[in-house]
Amino acid sequence: MFGLQIKYLSFFFGLVSVLSFFNIIYSYYFNLYLNLDTYYLSLFLSSILAILFYNLKISPKKTSIFQKIITVFLGYILLPLILSIPFYLSIYNLTFINSFFEAVSGFTSTGFTIFENIKNIDQSLILWRSTIQWIGGLYFLFSIIYLIDIYDENFKKTLTNFFSFNTSEVLKQAIKVFFIYSGITLVIFIILNLMSIRTFDSLNLAFSLISSGGFLPTNSLSNIIKNDTQTIVLSFLMLASFFSIFFSYNLFFFKKKNINFLYEDLNLIIYFVIVLIIFFLFFSFNQNFLNYFLAISSSMSNIGFTLDNSNTNLTFIYLILVIIGGSFFSTSSGLRFMKIYSLFIYSVNQILSFSRPKNIYKNKLFFSEVNFDFDEISKYFLSVLIFILSLFILTTLLTISEFSFENSFKLSILTLMNTVNSSSYGLSDLTFYNLSYFTKYCLIFFMIVGRIELLTILLLVKKFLFKN
Repeated sequence: MFGLQIKYLSFFFGLVSVLSFFNIIYSYYFNLYLNLDTYYLSLFLSSILAILFYNLKISPKKTSIFQKIITVFLGYILLPLILSIPFYLSIYNLTFINSFFEAVSGFTSTGFTIFENIKNIDQSLILWRSTIQWIGGLYFLFSIIYLIDIYDENFKKTLTNFFSFNTSEVLKQAIKVFFIYSGITLVIFIILNLMSIRTFDSLNLAFSLISSGGFLPTNSLSNIIKNDTQTIVLSFLMLASFFSIFFSYNLFFFKKKNINFLYEDLNLIIYFVIVLIIFFLFFSFNQNFLNYFLAISSSMSNIGFTLDNSNTNLTFIYLILVIIGGSFFSTSSGLRFMKIYSLFIYSVNQILSFSRPKNIYKNKLFFSEVNFDFDEISKYFLSVLIFILSLFILTTLLTISEFSFENSFKLSILTLMNTVNSSSYGLSDLTFYNLSYFTKYCLIFFMIVGRIELLTILLLVKKFLFKN
Protein backbone atom coordinates (compact mmCIF):
# COMPACT_ATOMS: atom_id res chain seq x y z
CA MET A 1 0.00 0.00 0.00
CA PHE A 2 2.73 2.47 0.94
CA GLY A 3 5.31 1.60 -1.75
CA LEU A 4 5.29 4.82 -3.79
CA GLN A 5 4.41 7.10 -0.90
CA ILE A 6 7.21 5.97 1.41
CA LYS A 7 9.66 6.22 -1.47
CA TYR A 8 8.72 9.88 -1.77
CA LEU A 9 10.05 10.47 1.77
CA SER A 10 13.41 8.80 1.04
CA PHE A 11 14.77 11.95 -0.65
CA PHE A 12 14.23 14.03 2.47
CA PHE A 13 15.83 11.49 4.77
CA GLY A 14 18.77 11.56 2.38
CA LEU A 15 18.80 15.36 2.58
CA VAL A 16 18.80 15.16 6.39
CA SER A 17 21.84 12.89 6.20
CA VAL A 18 23.63 15.38 3.91
CA LEU A 19 22.96 18.27 6.28
CA SER A 20 23.99 16.10 9.25
CA PHE A 21 27.30 15.53 7.50
CA PHE A 22 27.56 19.28 6.87
CA ASN A 23 27.07 19.92 10.59
CA ILE A 24 29.77 17.37 11.43
CA ILE A 25 32.25 19.13 9.11
CA TYR A 26 31.26 22.49 10.57
CA SER A 27 31.75 21.22 14.12
CA TYR A 28 35.21 19.84 13.34
CA TYR A 29 36.28 22.98 11.51
CA PHE A 30 35.35 25.27 14.40
CA ASN A 31 36.25 22.80 17.17
CA LEU A 32 32.66 22.44 18.39
CA TYR A 33 32.67 18.97 19.94
CA LEU A 34 29.92 19.28 22.57
CA ASN A 35 27.12 17.75 20.46
CA LEU A 36 29.16 16.10 17.73
CA ASP A 37 28.06 12.53 18.50
CA THR A 38 24.41 13.47 18.03
CA TYR A 39 25.01 14.46 14.39
CA TYR A 40 26.72 11.14 13.73
CA LEU A 41 23.62 9.36 15.02
CA SER A 42 21.23 11.50 12.94
CA LEU A 43 23.49 10.89 9.91
CA PHE A 44 23.41 7.12 10.46
CA LEU A 45 19.65 6.83 11.08
CA SER A 46 18.60 9.18 8.26
CA SER A 47 20.90 7.37 5.81
CA ILE A 48 19.49 3.98 6.80
CA LEU A 49 15.91 5.21 6.42
CA ALA A 50 16.68 6.90 3.09
CA ILE A 51 18.12 3.67 1.67
CA LEU A 52 15.37 1.53 3.18
CA PHE A 53 12.52 3.71 1.90
CA TYR A 54 14.09 4.07 -1.54
CA ASN A 55 14.45 0.31 -1.99
CA LEU A 56 10.89 -0.49 -1.00
CA LYS A 57 8.89 -2.10 -3.79
CA ILE A 58 6.70 0.33 -5.71
CA SER A 59 3.04 -0.57 -5.92
CA PRO A 60 1.79 -0.99 -9.53
CA LYS A 61 -1.49 0.69 -8.61
CA LYS A 62 -1.91 4.41 -9.14
CA THR A 63 -1.49 6.34 -5.90
CA SER A 64 -4.72 7.95 -4.71
CA ILE A 65 -4.88 11.51 -3.49
CA PHE A 66 -5.77 10.24 -0.02
CA GLN A 67 -2.63 8.11 0.16
CA LYS A 68 -0.59 11.12 -0.92
CA ILE A 69 -2.12 13.30 1.81
CA ILE A 70 -1.39 10.65 4.44
CA THR A 71 2.18 10.40 3.14
CA VAL A 72 2.75 14.14 3.50
CA PHE A 73 1.27 14.10 7.00
CA LEU A 74 3.45 11.10 7.88
CA GLY A 75 6.51 13.04 6.74
CA TYR A 76 5.68 15.81 9.20
CA ILE A 77 5.88 13.18 11.96
CA LEU A 78 8.78 10.94 10.92
CA LEU A 79 11.23 13.58 9.71
CA PRO A 80 11.01 15.71 12.89
CA LEU A 81 11.62 12.53 14.92
CA ILE A 82 15.04 12.19 13.29
CA LEU A 83 15.63 15.94 13.37
CA SER A 84 14.93 16.02 17.12
CA ILE A 85 17.81 13.63 17.94
CA PRO A 86 20.52 16.35 18.28
CA PHE A 87 18.23 18.25 20.67
CA TYR A 88 17.32 15.22 22.76
CA LEU A 89 20.89 13.90 23.08
CA SER A 90 22.52 17.31 23.49
CA ILE A 91 24.16 18.53 26.68
CA TYR A 92 21.11 20.66 27.52
CA ASN A 93 19.07 17.82 29.07
CA LEU A 94 15.96 18.36 26.99
CA THR A 95 13.00 16.03 27.36
CA PHE A 96 11.67 14.17 24.34
CA ILE A 97 8.58 16.36 24.07
CA ASN A 98 10.68 19.55 24.16
CA SER A 99 13.06 18.15 21.54
CA PHE A 100 10.21 17.04 19.30
CA PHE A 101 8.43 20.37 19.80
CA GLU A 102 11.56 22.26 18.68
CA ALA A 103 11.99 20.00 15.65
CA VAL A 104 8.35 20.28 14.54
CA SER A 105 8.40 24.04 15.09
CA GLY A 106 11.44 24.33 12.84
CA PHE A 107 10.28 21.83 10.22
CA THR A 108 6.90 23.57 9.87
CA SER A 109 8.75 26.93 9.68
CA THR A 110 6.84 28.23 12.71
CA GLY A 111 9.70 29.32 14.98
CA PHE A 112 8.33 28.64 18.47
CA THR A 113 11.33 27.69 20.60
CA ILE A 114 11.85 26.08 23.99
CA PHE A 115 15.24 27.77 24.36
CA GLU A 116 15.03 30.87 26.54
CA ASN A 117 18.57 32.09 25.88
CA ILE A 118 20.01 31.38 22.44
CA LYS A 119 23.42 32.70 23.51
CA ASN A 120 23.89 29.63 25.69
CA ILE A 121 23.44 27.20 22.79
CA ASP A 122 26.33 25.63 20.92
CA GLN A 123 26.77 27.21 17.45
CA SER A 124 26.46 23.86 15.71
CA LEU A 125 23.03 23.33 17.31
CA ILE A 126 21.95 26.83 16.29
CA LEU A 127 22.91 25.95 12.73
CA TRP A 128 21.00 22.67 13.06
CA ARG A 129 17.87 24.60 14.05
CA SER A 130 18.18 26.73 10.93
CA THR A 131 18.80 23.80 8.57
CA ILE A 132 15.64 22.14 9.93
CA GLN A 133 13.69 25.16 8.68
CA TRP A 134 15.39 24.98 5.29
CA ILE A 135 14.50 21.30 4.86
CA GLY A 136 10.94 22.00 6.04
CA GLY A 137 10.47 24.79 3.50
CA LEU A 138 11.65 22.54 0.68
CA TYR A 139 9.44 19.70 1.92
CA PHE A 140 6.45 22.06 1.84
CA LEU A 141 7.16 23.09 -1.77
CA PHE A 142 7.62 19.49 -2.87
CA SER A 143 4.38 18.59 -1.11
CA ILE A 144 2.54 21.19 -3.18
CA ILE A 145 3.78 19.44 -6.32
CA TYR A 146 2.96 16.03 -4.84
CA LEU A 147 -0.58 17.11 -3.96
CA ILE A 148 -1.11 19.17 -7.12
CA ASP A 149 -4.39 17.37 -7.88
CA ILE A 150 -6.20 18.98 -4.95
CA TYR A 151 -5.60 22.52 -6.20
CA ASP A 152 -8.01 24.52 -8.30
CA GLU A 153 -7.70 24.94 -12.05
CA ASN A 154 -6.53 28.56 -11.83
CA PHE A 155 -3.53 27.52 -9.78
CA LYS A 156 -2.72 24.69 -12.17
CA LYS A 157 -2.92 27.03 -15.15
CA THR A 158 -0.24 29.27 -13.67
CA LEU A 159 2.02 26.19 -13.86
CA THR A 160 0.72 24.56 -17.04
CA ASN A 161 3.91 24.94 -19.04
CA PHE A 162 5.84 23.48 -16.10
CA PHE A 163 3.66 20.54 -15.15
CA SER A 164 2.08 17.94 -17.40
CA PHE A 165 1.15 16.01 -14.23
CA ASN A 166 2.95 12.79 -15.15
CA THR A 167 5.63 11.24 -12.96
CA SER A 168 8.64 12.12 -15.11
CA GLU A 169 7.59 15.76 -15.54
CA VAL A 170 6.82 16.20 -11.85
CA LEU A 171 10.26 14.79 -11.01
CA LYS A 172 11.89 17.18 -13.49
CA GLN A 173 10.12 20.19 -12.04
CA ALA A 174 10.85 19.08 -8.46
CA ILE A 175 14.54 19.18 -9.36
CA LYS A 176 14.01 22.66 -10.80
CA VAL A 177 12.34 23.78 -7.56
CA PHE A 178 15.29 22.40 -5.58
CA PHE A 179 17.83 24.40 -7.57
CA ILE A 180 15.74 27.59 -7.55
CA TYR A 181 15.18 27.24 -3.79
CA SER A 182 18.89 26.62 -3.18
CA GLY A 183 19.90 29.43 -5.52
CA ILE A 184 17.68 32.00 -3.80
CA THR A 185 19.08 30.87 -0.44
CA LEU A 186 22.60 31.48 -1.71
CA VAL A 187 21.67 34.93 -3.07
CA ILE A 188 20.12 35.94 0.27
CA PHE A 189 23.24 34.75 2.10
CA ILE A 190 25.52 36.78 -0.17
CA ILE A 191 23.42 39.94 0.11
CA LEU A 192 23.34 39.72 3.91
CA ASN A 193 27.11 39.32 3.95
CA LEU A 194 27.49 42.40 1.75
CA MET A 195 25.43 44.30 4.33
CA SER A 196 28.20 43.69 6.90
CA ILE A 197 26.17 41.12 8.80
CA ARG A 198 28.25 38.41 10.48
CA THR A 199 28.70 35.37 8.24
CA PHE A 200 27.24 32.93 10.78
CA ASP A 201 24.19 35.15 11.28
CA SER A 202 23.84 35.63 7.51
CA LEU A 203 23.78 31.88 6.93
CA ASN A 204 21.16 31.23 9.60
CA LEU A 205 19.03 34.17 8.44
CA ALA A 206 19.21 32.96 4.84
CA PHE A 207 17.84 29.56 5.91
CA SER A 208 15.06 31.27 7.87
CA LEU A 209 14.04 33.83 5.24
CA ILE A 210 13.75 31.45 2.29
CA SER A 211 11.72 28.95 4.33
CA SER A 212 9.51 31.55 6.03
CA GLY A 213 10.93 30.27 9.33
CA GLY A 214 11.07 32.01 12.68
CA PHE A 215 14.31 30.81 14.28
CA LEU A 216 16.95 33.46 15.00
CA PRO A 217 20.64 32.79 15.74
CA THR A 218 20.45 35.32 18.61
CA ASN A 219 17.94 36.30 21.26
CA SER A 220 16.78 39.34 19.33
CA LEU A 221 16.83 40.61 15.76
CA SER A 222 18.15 43.94 17.04
CA ASN A 223 21.41 42.14 17.91
CA ILE A 224 21.92 41.55 14.18
CA ILE A 225 20.28 44.50 12.44
CA LYS A 226 22.12 47.67 13.46
CA ASN A 227 21.19 50.37 10.93
CA ASP A 228 18.48 51.54 8.54
CA THR A 229 20.15 50.11 5.44
CA GLN A 230 20.20 46.63 6.94
CA THR A 231 16.56 47.03 7.96
CA ILE A 232 15.51 47.94 4.41
CA VAL A 233 17.50 45.10 2.84
CA LEU A 234 16.17 42.52 5.33
CA SER A 235 12.59 43.72 4.73
CA PHE A 236 12.91 43.16 0.99
CA LEU A 237 14.65 39.80 1.43
CA MET A 238 11.74 38.59 3.56
CA LEU A 239 9.57 38.89 0.47
CA ALA A 240 11.42 35.92 -1.04
CA SER A 241 9.00 33.71 0.89
CA PHE A 242 6.02 35.96 0.09
CA PHE A 243 6.14 35.71 -3.70
CA SER A 244 6.05 32.50 -5.73
CA ILE A 245 9.27 30.49 -5.75
CA PHE A 246 9.02 30.71 -9.56
CA PHE A 247 8.72 34.52 -9.57
CA SER A 248 12.40 35.20 -10.25
CA TYR A 249 12.51 32.34 -12.77
CA ASN A 250 9.48 33.71 -14.63
CA LEU A 251 10.99 37.19 -14.77
CA PHE A 252 14.05 35.86 -16.60
CA PHE A 253 12.11 33.61 -18.98
CA PHE A 254 9.01 35.76 -19.39
CA LYS A 255 7.09 35.72 -22.66
CA LYS A 256 4.16 37.99 -23.39
CA LYS A 257 1.82 35.09 -24.09
CA ASN A 258 2.63 33.60 -20.68
CA ILE A 259 1.14 36.40 -18.58
CA ASN A 260 -0.63 33.76 -16.47
CA PHE A 261 2.73 32.88 -14.92
CA LEU A 262 2.96 36.34 -13.36
CA TYR A 263 -0.61 37.37 -12.63
CA GLU A 264 -0.57 36.22 -8.99
CA ASP A 265 2.74 37.94 -8.24
CA LEU A 266 1.59 41.14 -9.96
CA ASN A 267 -1.50 41.18 -7.75
CA LEU A 268 0.69 40.55 -4.71
CA ILE A 269 2.89 43.52 -5.62
CA ILE A 270 -0.17 45.79 -5.78
CA TYR A 271 -1.41 44.41 -2.46
CA PHE A 272 2.00 44.98 -0.83
CA VAL A 273 2.31 48.54 -2.16
CA ILE A 274 -1.23 49.45 -1.01
CA VAL A 275 -0.51 48.20 2.51
CA LEU A 276 2.76 50.18 2.59
CA ILE A 277 1.00 53.35 1.48
CA ILE A 278 -1.71 52.96 4.12
CA PHE A 279 0.87 52.50 6.87
CA PHE A 280 2.95 55.41 5.60
CA LEU A 281 -0.02 57.80 5.46
CA PHE A 282 -1.86 56.84 8.65
CA PHE A 283 0.54 55.20 11.12
CA SER A 284 4.08 56.47 10.60
CA PHE A 285 3.70 59.88 12.23
CA ASN A 286 4.93 58.73 15.66
CA GLN A 287 7.52 56.11 14.74
CA ASN A 288 10.23 55.35 12.22
CA PHE A 289 8.48 54.02 9.09
CA LEU A 290 11.23 51.45 8.54
CA ASN A 291 10.07 49.57 11.63
CA TYR A 292 6.63 49.31 10.06
CA PHE A 293 8.17 48.28 6.76
CA LEU A 294 9.97 45.40 8.48
CA ALA A 295 6.89 44.33 10.45
CA ILE A 296 4.71 44.41 7.30
CA SER A 297 7.14 42.32 5.25
CA SER A 298 7.59 39.92 8.15
CA SER A 299 3.85 39.48 8.72
CA MET A 300 2.95 39.11 5.04
CA SER A 301 5.61 36.45 4.56
CA ASN A 302 4.57 34.68 7.80
CA ILE A 303 8.07 34.94 9.24
CA GLY A 304 7.23 37.05 12.30
CA PHE A 305 10.61 38.72 12.92
CA THR A 306 10.45 42.16 14.43
CA LEU A 307 12.69 44.73 16.07
CA ASP A 308 12.33 45.31 19.80
CA ASN A 309 10.87 48.80 19.32
CA SER A 310 7.95 47.72 17.15
CA ASN A 311 4.54 49.28 17.81
CA THR A 312 2.27 46.76 19.54
CA ASN A 313 -0.83 48.95 19.07
CA LEU A 314 -1.22 47.50 15.57
CA THR A 315 -1.26 43.86 16.66
CA PHE A 316 -4.68 43.18 15.14
CA ILE A 317 -3.64 44.57 11.74
CA TYR A 318 -0.45 42.52 11.73
CA LEU A 319 -2.46 39.40 12.57
CA ILE A 320 -4.77 40.11 9.61
CA LEU A 321 -1.72 40.30 7.33
CA VAL A 322 -0.51 37.00 8.79
CA ILE A 323 -3.85 35.32 8.10
CA ILE A 324 -3.97 36.54 4.48
CA GLY A 325 -0.47 35.22 3.71
CA GLY A 326 1.33 35.22 0.37
CA SER A 327 1.57 33.26 -2.88
CA PHE A 328 0.20 29.78 -3.53
CA PHE A 329 3.59 28.42 -4.54
CA SER A 330 5.70 29.99 -1.79
CA THR A 331 6.91 28.85 1.60
CA SER A 332 4.61 31.29 3.40
CA SER A 333 1.48 30.05 5.15
CA GLY A 334 -1.80 31.91 5.52
CA LEU A 335 -5.06 31.49 3.69
CA ARG A 336 -3.33 32.91 0.58
CA PHE A 337 -4.02 36.35 -0.84
CA MET A 338 -5.54 35.10 -4.12
CA LYS A 339 -8.12 33.04 -2.25
CA ILE A 340 -9.27 36.04 -0.22
CA TYR A 341 -9.16 38.32 -3.25
CA SER A 342 -11.10 35.85 -5.42
CA LEU A 343 -13.75 35.41 -2.72
CA PHE A 344 -14.09 39.18 -2.50
CA ILE A 345 -14.45 39.63 -6.28
CA TYR A 346 -16.96 36.79 -6.50
CA SER A 347 -19.04 38.17 -3.60
CA VAL A 348 -19.13 41.66 -5.09
CA ASN A 349 -20.21 40.27 -8.46
CA GLN A 350 -22.95 38.22 -6.82
CA ILE A 351 -24.30 41.28 -5.04
CA LEU A 352 -24.19 43.38 -8.21
CA SER A 353 -25.88 40.62 -10.21
CA PHE A 354 -28.92 40.84 -7.92
CA SER A 355 -29.07 44.63 -8.04
CA ARG A 356 -28.46 44.77 -11.81
CA PRO A 357 -29.64 41.43 -13.21
CA LYS A 358 -29.34 42.51 -16.83
CA ASN A 359 -25.58 42.96 -16.58
CA ILE A 360 -22.99 40.20 -16.87
CA TYR A 361 -20.09 40.20 -14.42
CA LYS A 362 -16.94 38.22 -15.12
CA ASN A 363 -15.10 36.54 -12.26
CA LYS A 364 -11.68 37.48 -13.56
CA LEU A 365 -8.66 38.83 -11.69
CA PHE A 366 -6.35 41.62 -12.78
CA PHE A 367 -3.52 40.64 -15.14
CA SER A 368 -5.24 37.36 -15.96
CA GLU A 369 -7.46 36.06 -18.74
CA VAL A 370 -8.53 33.12 -16.59
CA ASN A 371 -12.03 33.05 -15.09
CA PHE A 372 -12.64 31.14 -11.87
CA ASP A 373 -15.81 29.09 -11.49
CA PHE A 374 -18.09 28.20 -8.62
CA ASP A 375 -16.27 24.95 -7.78
CA GLU A 376 -13.06 26.88 -7.14
CA ILE A 377 -14.89 29.44 -5.00
CA SER A 378 -16.37 26.57 -3.00
CA LYS A 379 -12.86 25.25 -2.30
CA TYR A 380 -11.72 28.69 -1.17
CA PHE A 381 -14.72 29.08 1.08
CA LEU A 382 -14.21 25.65 2.62
CA SER A 383 -10.55 26.46 3.32
CA VAL A 384 -11.62 29.59 5.19
CA LEU A 385 -14.28 27.61 7.05
CA ILE A 386 -11.76 24.95 8.11
CA PHE A 387 -9.38 27.66 9.31
CA ILE A 388 -12.12 29.26 11.43
CA LEU A 389 -13.06 25.86 12.88
CA SER A 390 -9.40 25.02 13.63
CA LEU A 391 -8.92 28.45 15.19
CA PHE A 392 -11.95 27.96 17.43
CA ILE A 393 -10.83 24.48 18.55
CA LEU A 394 -7.24 25.47 19.29
CA THR A 395 -8.25 28.69 21.05
CA THR A 396 -10.63 26.71 23.25
CA LEU A 397 -7.97 24.12 24.10
CA LEU A 398 -5.35 26.76 24.95
CA THR A 399 -7.83 28.75 27.05
CA ILE A 400 -8.79 25.65 29.01
CA SER A 401 -5.16 24.68 29.57
CA GLU A 402 -3.22 27.76 30.71
CA PHE A 403 -3.65 30.95 28.67
CA SER A 404 -5.99 33.92 28.76
CA PHE A 405 -8.49 34.11 25.92
CA GLU A 406 -6.65 36.98 24.22
CA ASN A 407 -3.28 35.22 24.26
CA SER A 408 -4.91 31.93 23.25
CA PHE A 409 -6.56 33.59 20.28
CA LYS A 410 -3.38 35.28 19.08
CA LEU A 411 -1.23 32.20 19.66
CA SER A 412 -3.76 30.06 17.78
CA ILE A 413 -3.55 32.34 14.75
CA LEU A 414 0.24 32.27 14.79
CA THR A 415 0.27 28.47 15.22
CA LEU A 416 -2.09 27.81 12.32
CA MET A 417 -0.29 30.36 10.15
CA ASN A 418 3.16 29.03 11.19
CA THR A 419 4.39 32.45 12.31
CA VAL A 420 6.74 33.05 15.23
CA ASN A 421 5.54 34.93 18.31
CA SER A 422 7.09 38.41 18.59
CA SER A 423 6.43 41.89 19.94
CA SER A 424 4.38 42.73 16.82
CA TYR A 425 1.73 40.32 18.08
CA GLY A 426 2.11 41.08 21.77
CA LEU A 427 3.54 37.66 22.61
CA SER A 428 7.28 38.29 22.76
CA ASP A 429 7.42 37.35 26.46
CA LEU A 430 5.79 33.97 25.91
CA THR A 431 8.06 31.01 26.76
CA PHE A 432 7.33 27.45 25.62
CA TYR A 433 9.73 25.49 27.80
CA ASN A 434 7.46 25.24 30.85
CA LEU A 435 4.18 24.67 29.02
CA SER A 436 2.24 21.55 29.93
CA TYR A 437 2.51 18.40 27.85
CA PHE A 438 -1.10 18.83 26.75
CA THR A 439 -0.46 22.35 25.44
CA LYS A 440 2.69 21.29 23.60
CA TYR A 441 0.97 18.35 21.92
CA CYS A 442 -1.89 20.65 20.86
CA LEU A 443 0.56 23.16 19.38
CA ILE A 444 2.52 20.39 17.62
CA PHE A 445 -0.60 18.97 16.01
CA PHE A 446 -1.94 22.32 14.85
CA MET A 447 1.46 23.50 13.58
CA ILE A 448 1.33 20.50 11.26
CA VAL A 449 -2.32 21.16 10.37
CA GLY A 450 -1.43 24.73 9.50
CA ARG A 451 1.41 23.62 7.22
CA ILE A 452 -0.69 21.13 5.30
CA GLU A 453 -3.07 22.68 2.77
CA LEU A 454 -6.28 23.14 4.77
CA LEU A 455 -8.30 21.60 1.97
CA THR A 456 -6.55 18.28 2.60
CA ILE A 457 -8.17 18.10 6.04
CA LEU A 458 -11.59 18.27 4.41
CA LEU A 459 -10.63 15.53 1.92
CA LEU A 460 -9.47 13.26 4.73
CA VAL A 461 -12.70 13.85 6.68
CA LYS A 462 -14.71 13.11 3.56
CA LYS A 463 -12.72 9.93 2.92
CA PHE A 464 -13.00 8.40 6.38
CA LEU A 465 -16.29 9.78 7.71
CA PHE A 466 -18.39 10.02 4.55
CA LYS A 467 -17.30 6.99 2.53
CA ASN A 468 -20.52 6.85 0.55
